[in-house]
Amino acid sequence: MTIRLDGLRALIMQADDFMGPAAAEGFRRAGADVVADARDLTEPGSCKALVAEAGRLDILVANLAGPNFSGTPATDLTDDQWATCFETMVHPLHRLCRAVLPQMLERGRGKIIVFGSATALKGVRNVSAYSAARSAQAGYVRALGVEVARAGVNVNLIAQNWVENPAYYPPELQTTEKFQKALKAQVPIGRLAKPKEDVALALFLASDQSDFLVGQILPFDGGWTA
Repeated sequence: MTIRLDGLRALIMQADDFMGPAAAEGFRRAGADVVADARDLTEPGSCKALVAEAGRLDILVANLAGPNFSGTPATDLTDDQWATCFETMVHPLHRLCRAVLPQMLERGRGKIIVFGSATALKGVRNVSAYSAARSAQAGYVRALGVEVARAGVNVNLIAQNWVENPAYYPPELQTTEKFQKALKAQVPIGRLAKPKEDVALALFLASDQSDFLVGQILPFDGGWTA
């Protein structure tokens, strides 16, 4: 199945990190007019300004990643670390959606796709702040999805893990024996996903072929949460 997004305009934030580069490339290949931006969305007013500068938008790809403070027990987690997870991954999601929704609702059409995390679906030790923020994203998508569905706007989230990207799985980590053992033990498919596989799902969610998907949290993790 080939997805084409010709004539549609997509905004991808954090374009140089996490799923940003692969998403920008994939959406351009599918024919979309891509606005790729890498500004700091924790700055006051930045989300509203970004959407205003982008103009007409048919698709919002909420690519939001932040530190996971892996290995930090909840008893050692500082207030600043906790706040950082929400300031980088949760608050910008709402601000971006709030800014882009009026034009989508007015046209009666729009797609919002969130690159989230499967840690929202499965407990993981020593990543409580990150998991809480990713779970907040999922809860927001469920609620917003049903809120705007009848107006023709689809909001869905890809709950991913074990997807090859330099933010979470740098090449030097992938080659270690410890990582390879964890990969084989925890992921039924036994490998990392390629970014283009993840982007293929995002392209489907951005197309009219996904119109019946509303507020869904779609696991993309090689069976990790199965």
